[in-house]
Amino acid sequence: MKSEIFLTILATSDVHGHVYPYYYGTGEHTDHGLGKLAAIIKKEKEQSEISILIDNGDLIQGTPLTYYYSRYLNNQKNPMIQILNELEYDAAVIGNHEFNYGKNILARAVSESNFPWLSANILFNSTKETYFGLPYKIKSFPNGLKAAVVGVTTQYIPNWEKRQHIEHLVFESAVISLKRWVSYIQEEEKPDLIIVSYHGGFERDIRTGEETEEQTGENEAYRICTEVPGIDVLITGHQHRFIKGEQVNGVAVVQPGFNGQALAKVTVKFRKKHNDWLIDEKHSALIYPDGMPPDNEVLKLAGHYESKTQKWLDTVIGEIDGDMLIDDIFEARTGEHPLIEFINKVQMEASGADISCTALFHEGAPGLKSKVTMREIVSNYIYPNSLCVLRVTGKDIKDALERSAAYFELSSDGKIKVNPDFSYPKPQHYNYDMWEGIEYKIDVSRQKGSRITKLLYKGHPIREDGEYHVVMNNYRAAGGGGYNMFKDKPVVKEILTDMTELIADYFFEKKKVFPTLNHNWEVVAGK
Repeated sequence: MKSEIFLTILATSDVHGHVYPYYYGTGEHTDHGLGKLAAIIKKEKEQSEISILIDNGDLIQGTPLTYYYSRYLNNQKNPMIQILNELEYDAAVIGNHEFNYGKNILARAVSESNFPWLSANILFNSTKETYFGLPYKIKSFPNGLKAAVVGVTTQYIPNWEKRQHIEHLVFESAVISLKRWVSYIQEEEKPDLIIVSYHGGFERDIRTGEETEEQTGENEAYRICTEVPGIDVLITGHQHRFIKGEQVNGVAVVQPGFNGQALAKVTVKFRKKHNDWLIDEKHSALIYPDGMPPDNEVLKLAGHYESKTQKWLDTVIGEIDGDMLIDDIFEARTGEHPLIEFINKVQMEASGADISCTALFHEGAPGLKSKVTMREIVSNYIYPNSLCVLRVTGKDIKDALERSAAYFELSSDGKIKVNPDFSYPKPQHYNYDMWEGIEYKIDVSRQKGSRITKLLYKGHPIREDGEYHVVMNNYRAAGGGGYNMFKDKPVVKEILTDMTELIADYFFEKKKVFPTLNHNWEVVAGK
């Protein structure tokens, strides 16, 4: 009998319905999606002595494919579940986005699965009974090695989800649930390895332990590693980060990004001692599918649904009384445009915040015709952003506006033009934001850092030490694009549904949208 053995743990997380390796808005090829990861998964399983395959949540929502399925094809089998069944997943974890399409869609997905959905901390009412059945799974191997997989989910779901989607559910802290269940598993099951698959992320810096966000309980991965004894491997997600090769308090941790951009792999080496398997080494890594062809069998499983989705992308979902077409992309950034005002209004309505900022993401943004299709929406809003409401100061708002004002400079003849720093060597037009809910003026003739000559909120000057709630996309909220004033600011609320879905839902609800321009901001050159 062998004296050592290697166990391979493979995990996907935050796939968000991405199967095919292209962007729905443009058709442009990209190296992401479960189709590509499937090829890696099959290869890794073939090459492994023994393996476990887990999905860490946020699987069944996130693309036009899953959106169309949930609205129009939900009497058929869920394409995402068919793919996981084909790949012989051992278990899946409930993610917060699993609830987005309602209880019936989720219940059907769970019932169609050839594997258990693990959920130790989603309880029925105020009892300790787990709502989705199994809190953990034991997988035993022919060599006698036994591994336990425990599934937990961010407890913060009631802060985002519609009440009817989570009726009768109680979301317990993952830390509290794991203290109870890990202890039970150790005593009753006596496994050689305990894996926790947590649809949640890190609330503290992995290496220093310093707080990286407001400690709301949304993310508890650091506490899990430091407060729950007995865990060997922690799979994380939810934050869409790429984490590999790290350990926290002796726990190997990993997080494989989002949209099928990477596969998590944790290798655990065991050695035999007195008939017991002891952990000798463990290491986490990420495998990227760059350049790898997708698995055709997996693509075929979703082909029927994808074909119908593509037709739907070109059908009308709403109407504009007029249009929101963009004739001149530069003018849309200097003179305000109804499309930008509309997107800010959608953000404000979805979040409840009364100040919002957004960008016109790329030079090819066409705007919206009078008859709006889903493809037009994803052609304009090209990024898979969710929303975040931050509590910021008046000074933060002014600093952010100054950062946006740096997008402009004056030509030799005194005309406003784009600062080359935002065009070369890489186009960064998405780092110029336009705001709603405040009044402001940018004077490009002034020195950078002092270009905001007017800044009002509800008709009164914004106070530098005043506190305001601002909704923005998750990239900006993390400080992306040089907006360091937003980094690590308290998070008041997160709306994790993709903006493309929020915009589509807005049209479905309103049926007809009326373009508006309130002229709350302007860009001038010395006026």
